[in-house]
Amino acid sequence: MQDLHLFLANIWFFLLGLVLVLYVMLDGFDLGVGMLSLFAKDERNRSIMMTSLGYIWDANETWLVILGGALFGAFPLAYGVMLHAFYLPLLLMIFGLIFRGMAFGFRENADNKVPWNVAFGLGSLMSTVAQGFILGGFIGGIPMNGRSYAGQAWDWLTPFSLLVAAGAVFGYALLGATYLIIKTEGEIQTRNYRHAMIAACLMLLAATGISIWTPLRHAYVAARWFAWPNFIYIALLPAAAFFSFLMLMRSLQKRHERAPFFWSLGIFFFSFIGLAVSLYPYIIPTTITLAEAAASPKTLVFMLTGIGMLIPLMLGYNAYQYIVFRGKVREEEGYHSSS
Repeated sequence: MQDLHLFLANIWFFLLGLVLVLYVMLDGFDLGVGMLSLFAKDERNRSIMMTSLGYIWDANETWLVILGGALFGAFPLAYGVMLHAFYLPLLLMIFGLIFRGMAFGFRENADNKVPWNVAFGLGSLMSTVAQGFILGGFIGGIPMNGRSYAGQAWDWLTPFSLLVAAGAVFGYALLGATYLIIKTEGEIQTRNYRHAMIAACLMLLAATGISIWTPLRHAYVAARWFAWPNFIYIALLPAAAFFSFLMLMRSLQKRHERAPFFWSLGIFFFSFIGLAVSLYPYIIPTTITLAEAAASPKTLVFMLTGIGMLIPLMLGYNAYQYIVFRGKVREEEGYHSSS
């Protein structure tokens, strides 16, 4: 029975990781476009940027809802601890998402678009920074007393979490810029080639700092990374991420349109696999393992039947959206199919 419980817990660890990666990749460029809209040259450019998201941003954020619900059902102990530990940044993220939604709803028909432009851009920035603080606080370690949270309300705010939050801002800005390269043309596309190169370099600096700092904070991570022969296998992940970065810079210099976005996704993908490998089998680093936090086997099996149907349905819906709304976005015509 214990073997079955651990097997199911591992399946749910993989599924949660999959949903998290899908959320970061899909809503990441969404939030990135929002942040970049703060630097738009004029209202025309800003309108094009927001139109590129108008029909897809709701579906992107659905993955966040699935992530929260799945964590609550599969690992209720971890859900309770994280909710307690990250209450303030979670509220900041929710408020940011609310501001974004309000901006989309009201900006279209507003005579004075400035307040809604600011709400959209700052809401995107708030949500991104909050997610960075949550991730930084999680990697940095959550104070525990047995199975209960033992920290304070502001324990998530550390120099390490500030660095992770900065990395999240640069990373999402990179995804947003490379997405806009695909969806736009002319001057706005040229500006986003430049934005993408700047964001990529800043993200690399932040990622390097995080990669050096993490094993210094956690001895068990250092032991896993540098033990032989683990070092050979684990080193492939940062090597793949760095290769993706080099290919990203090459594709930006050659003014490719689609390749930069997919190489950016590659950086995030390999980085998250590296994070999962580093923290496994802990779901609360160094204190609570997957098996200790997982719900009963009956609950895990019951939830598998639901999410087993939901994830393919969501992926199909997302794919259909991107196919329907492919092509360039132009202010006068909306979407213009390139095929």
